[in-house]
Amino acid sequence: MVTIQKTTMIPILPLRGLLVYPSMVLHIDVGRSRSVAALEQAMLEDQLILLVTQKEVHDEQPHERDLHDIGTLAQVKQILKLPNGTLRVLVEGVTRASWTNYQALEKYTVVDIEVQEDTISKDMETQALMRMLLKYFEKYAESSNKITPETVQAVVDIEEPGRLADIIASHLPFKIADKQEVLEMLNVKKRLDHLIIRLHDEQEVLDLEQKISVKVKKSMERTQKEYYLREQMKAIQIELGDGEGKTGEVIELQNRIQESGMPESTQAAALKELDRYEKLPSASAESGVIRNYIEWLISLPWTEATEDRMDIAYAEQILNRDHDGLEKVKERVLEYLAVQQLKKSLRGPILCLVGPPGVGKTSLARSIAESLDRKFVRISLGGVRDESEIRGHRRTYVGAMPGRIIQGMKKAGTINPVFLLDEIDKMSNDFRGDPAAAMLEVLDPAQNNSFSDHYIEEPYDLSNVLFIATANDLSTIPGPLLDRMEVISIAGYTELEKSLITTNHLIPKQLREHGLKKAQFVMKEDAVLDIIRYYTREAGVRGLERQIATLCRKVAKVIVSGEKKRVTVNAKSLEQILGKHRFRYGQAEKENQVGVATGLAYTTVGGDTLQIEVSLVPGKGKLQLTGKLGDVMKESAQTALSYVRTQTAKLKVDADYFDTHDIHIHVPEGAVPKDGPSAGITMATAIVSAILHRPIRREVGMTGEITLRGRVLPIGGLKEKTLSAHRAGLTTIICPKDNERDLEEIPEGVREQLTFKLVSSADEVLANALEGGF
Repeated sequence: MVTIQKTTMIPILPLRGLLVYPSMVLHIDVGRSRSVAALEQAMLEDQLILLVTQKEVHDEQPHERDLHDIGTLAQVKQILKLPNGTLRVLVEGVTRASWTNYQALEKYTVVDIEVQEDTISKDMETQALMRMLLKYFEKYAESSNKITPETVQAVVDIEEPGRLADIIASHLPFKIADKQEVLEMLNVKKRLDHLIIRLHDEQEVLDLEQKISVKVKKSMERTQKEYYLREQMKAIQIELGDGEGKTGEVIELQNRIQESGMPESTQAAALKELDRYEKLPSASAESGVIRNYIEWLISLPWTEATEDRMDIAYAEQILNRDHDGLEKVKERVLEYLAVQQLKKSLRGPILCLVGPPGVGKTSLARSIAESLDRKFVRISLGGVRDESEIRGHRRTYVGAMPGRIIQGMKKAGTINPVFLLDEIDKMSNDFRGDPAAAMLEVLDPAQNNSFSDHYIEEPYDLSNVLFIATANDLSTIPGPLLDRMEVISIAGYTELEKSLITTNHLIPKQLREHGLKKAQFVMKEDAVLDIIRYYTREAGVRGLERQIATLCRKVAKVIVSGEKKRVTVNAKSLEQILGKHRFRYGQAEKENQVGVATGLAYTTVGGDTLQIEVSLVPGKGKLQLTGKLGDVMKESAQTALSYVRTQTAKLKVDADYFDTHDIHIHVPEGAVPKDGPSAGITMATAIVSAILHRPIRREVGMTGEITLRGRVLPIGGLKEKTLSAHRAGLTTIICPKDNERDLEEIPEGVREQLTFKLVSSADEVLANALEGGF
């Protein structure tokens, strides 16, 4: 141990990024001129120099304020001059010392020092702290692999507590500030305790680093293994003549997924499935399922859209070109276009075209698509019983595939097609679910922007689709589903409209389909009217088109056989070609008859006329109903009879008349089911006619519900019933007064040819229906 005699004018050596503890032997490289001069001065005297660490490493010329207050008084053991001019000095730390009286001389700096002795008490606690510190140090040295066993043994042999703490601190990866903090701790117990805590923390950090290192190593090994296996697989596939094999296919699918424009969440799901697909062997059954699923996701339109043609005049031209009549539907489509043009964006409306077969519902939807320049997709819902037909099957099922909605979107290839849901009223349900309930999400504007198909399993936006549904009968459509659609009724065509449709559409179409030219087949206007009147009786034109097709076939045979080069069909020759008339046109009855009234009915195929017959025979007051009547119609007959029985005074019959006569009410065409309340006034009129033996006017048709007090209540389907009356040749219609608002829906050409009698009581009905009044 060096004895300190001199405490003044000690040369000082600032250290950068380095700290020397007492009892520590260390080589130091010195290059700064003042530091070299300080060393030379120390060698000239007693070889003592004060080593003080700088606060900032980058200071080239540190001043008094840039040095820590406590340093290490050291003895210079050896100086070696290196070729680059710097000195390599071997120093040994002697003791802690604080400094004062900083004096910057010409070549070096000197200070006065005061030795700082350790505060130590060798008791049991100190011994315990030393043992614990050694235990932690040995464990740290074993884990870190940076401290040699020889060093550990040398440290273990140290018996002095302060020196033990300093030597251990010198071997720990502390920052300079932390090492300076240890140097300034004069209380040895505090120093030992501080190092125990720091060693514990360092050990935890070291353990964590080792765990992370193991994970990284395993990950690297797995990545390298996968890379190696993939390269092997690629080489095998190339040898087998499979080109890039599955790897190339995966890369292609990945590019297609990223270019498809699907939402981020859907793209993430697709890439996840692609990763599974890549890892599965090609022979695996699941591999094919996943590949099919990815292909579906890629092939669906996610962003592709056609630009709507915002030309109302063009749209009107297309609609008028393809369809005569149907003004209400055309007006609704033009309204949609007008709003679309103003707002630039509009959720697709959900229209429901309701009407009898053959009125052009499907072809109208096709014309709407053409007028908008949109793709057209049609799916038929008739007979659909399984919910999975709409929502698709779960991928866990064998042969699973998306529902018809997603299939239709794939077929369209755009996100905004015109989507026709044909025969939506023909869906039914069974143990496999309710497809009508599944349609609720499709047709709900608040939900269909995130439609969920069981197969796709990702939300799909249907809000840009213009849905058009068709139906024959609204009564079979569930209420919640009907509530989501805008219903547009197509009642049927008038005789004039049918004539125009035949001339402008049906004849040219059938000529093309049968290979005939216009010059080979000419059909006179009177022949067109005769086909409409005597060979068809329908709301639409489907039967009419079949008759035209029959004519074309007959004409084709004549031309091919060489009998004629040109065939002209008029009213006279029509019967020779098509046979005898199938229907009568004109008055429903040739003459006024007793007990026979003409009623007007509304059916799923449009309006129709019904002949209601009543006969009275002596008996016991029984009421007999025939003609396959439904419950509602039977009740109407009983109500009509009850009303008539209250009118014995007006009818001038005996009070017991109804007890001595049986009444038989029959509605012809007994094989056809009939139901509804609107035959009430017709039955009452027929009963009164039979009782009074007063004929009913043959040109009168009637519809309306009757009450026990003789009030006439409103009915539905007046437009369809009126058109059927017009087709049957009736000229006067008796209907409830409350239905006056419905007269505006009847085509003007039909209204002008009919006389409407609006009634509110049965007496008014009888007054207008019976010959000679009531």
